[in-house]
Amino acid sequence: MTSDNSAEPSSADSAAASEQFDVVVIGGGSGGISVSASILKRDSALRLAIIEPSSKHCYQPAWTLVGGGAYDVAKTVKATSEVIPQGATWLQSAAKRVDASARQIELEDGRVVGYQQLVVAPGLRLAWEKIDGVEETLGKNGVTSNYRLDLAPYTWKLVQSLENGTAIFTQPPMPIKCAGAPQKALYLSCDYWRHQGVASSIDVEFALAGAALFGVADFVPTLQSYIERYNAALLFNQNLVAVDGPNQKAIFEVTNAAGEKERVEKHFDMLHVVPPQVAPDFIKESGLGNAAGWVDVDPDTLRHTQFDDIFALGDCIGTSNAKTAAAARKQSVVVAENLLAARNGTSLPAHYDGYGACPLTVERGKVVLAEFGYNGKLLPTFPLDPKVPRKLNWWMKTELLPFIYWNGMLKGREWLTRVKIDKK
Repeated sequence: MTSDNSAEPSSADSAAASEQFDVVVIGGGSGGISVSASILKRDSALRLAIIEPSSKHCYQPAWTLVGGGAYDVAKTVKATSEVIPQGATWLQSAAKRVDASARQIELEDGRVVGYQQLVVAPGLRLAWEKIDGVEETLGKNGVTSNYRLDLAPYTWKLVQSLENGTAIFTQPPMPIKCAGAPQKALYLSCDYWRHQGVASSIDVEFALAGAALFGVADFVPTLQSYIERYNAALLFNQNLVAVDGPNQKAIFEVTNAAGEKERVEKHFDMLHVVPPQVAPDFIKESGLGNAAGWVDVDPDTLRHTQFDDIFALGDCIGTSNAKTAAAARKQSVVVAENLLAARNGTSLPAHYDGYGACPLTVERGKVVLAEFGYNGKLLPTFPLDPKVPRKLNWWMKTELLPFIYWNGMLKGREWLTRVKIDKK
């Protein structure tokens, strides 16, 4: 651990930095905005800056609904300026490097920013380059992905136009954000085809790089029943490595029981691609990452394992929880509580139990609300069997959760964020 993180930076450090803040948050996505709002809610006098290059802020959990024709894509986007909390300074650039020993951040635009405490929440990066040829064909030739704002509407266009042929849905190696999203795309597509009376003319494949349909075993029987209802071929240990868009061919690396790998080429009429996902490069380059490049934090307190003036949350952290907006909703409270406690020189009172939620849209109008924590422990918010698909959960997915996101989570109103906080 470094020295007390409430100490003022040295004059030499201050001279090198163009701007100095009490708290700097890297990232203006779900985690960054919500934790900034929660920190300022607790201490509005803090000088807090948010580093975020994008002028758009997106509600990504709704993109699978957009791809299934059940949500207006325009409702998933707002200007970043609209969601920056009152009292925060927006630095519209990207973090290039963190010098944790000097408590400074070099930005892509050349500025150097100093901090007393740092929150790392830049999300993750979609590594499209790991699939040969896919970037050139996204948005055409039947190749799409609900993981991009501009492509989710194309998914719905493809679903509506497909009346026969082969539809392939992929899932890369973990970790990825919203691990249920690859199969949610399949379920909503198949449900539409079933209602249109064309399902029997469409061969559907779900090709996963892993060996399980879902990471929490309690939900697998329900999900397996929907795979069977839609007559989809469930193919494990198949990782998409290349796409030939013009010829509509997908190349998979298939691993057999003996661990041997071979490449298999498949024709498709529709291909829904989920790209491999990695942590932003600056994390590892700045010495903040674990061996895999994710921010190395204590899974209970979300404080960095080496630097006591650094916390992190969201998709960038190297904990075993699901990478979802619901996880960030609770993590923001843990980080806000613990950062201010550290600032005051007291023990860290808030504990993160690994909570994440994955509302699995198994058909239009019904959702399995999978809520779970570390080691797959079920953590349902409501006293209902979480394994049962419900219309109530669809209403929550399409109406309640977006409302809570825009009007609660991003504004420091901590609805549905119960976490364990030690009494003083």
